Amino acid sequence: MQVATHFFSGISKVIGAGVRHVEAKSAQDGWERQKENGNFEYNESFRCIFAALVMEIKDRILSHAQKLFLRNGIKSVSMDDIAADMAMSKKTLYKWFENKDQIVLAGITNHLGSVQGDCAVVAGKAADAVEEMLLLSKWADEQFSNIHPSIFNDMKKYHPAAWEMFRTHKNTFILAQITQNLRRGMAEGLFRADLDVEVLARLNLAQIEMAFDSELFPATQFNPMRVNRVFDEHFLLGVATLKGHKLINHYRQITEAE
Repeated sequence: MQVATHFFSGISKVIGAGVRHVEAKSAQDGWERQKENGNFEYNESFRCIFAALVMEIKDRILSHAQKLFLRNGIKSVSMDDIAADMAMSKKTLYKWFENKDQIVLAGITNHLGSVQGDCAVVAGKAADAVEEMLLLSKWADEQFSNIHPSIFNDMKKYHPAAWEMFRTHKNTFILAQITQNLRRGMAEGLFRADLDVEVLARLNLAQIEMAFDSELFPATQFNPMRVNRVFDEHFLLGVATLKGHKLINHYRQITEAE
């Protein structure tokens, strides 16, 4: 899952969050001076520059935080860790985000927006429903390979607002993607005509979190990417017709005896 790492990059080439903070403060001071002088044109210019610098700094913080969360889990990462990773003082970090919960919420917001765009691009490359599912499965493997096993449990237990946002995304966007794929496969004759789409779509949806269930699949024994890959393969083979099976083998370059 990716967080956008820059906005308005042409506004400033200065590197270092501390320097960027000074620039933002300078821009804000300039904006206030122009506002007092009644110069609307300059006032608007300063406001745009200030807003751009603020967004750039926040996105850099979110980028660093996400890397730490994905590598170590959310619970294990503190505000001190994020500040240290950026070579930024904790006082400066708190100027932009009041607490870790705000960082997690902003991060998941950016991430889900990126995910939706990625899914649309991946699905758009597929010639049929089987290829679409295989491409999305491969893309999901890449996502899961970078996710700490505790990430979902940490978000659910300690960051309810972020968890609710992810749950809504899962139950709307992801569910719609799965449903659309199943109906497409049925129309193409690649998936069985007797499928109960509503049940199967939710079964496939539930497998996302199930792959990270530490009770079912302890992290010391099972990698979430491995579990998800098995889930996807089993699901696809279960819904496919004979024509679909042959196409699966074609895409996977497998020769199977009749």
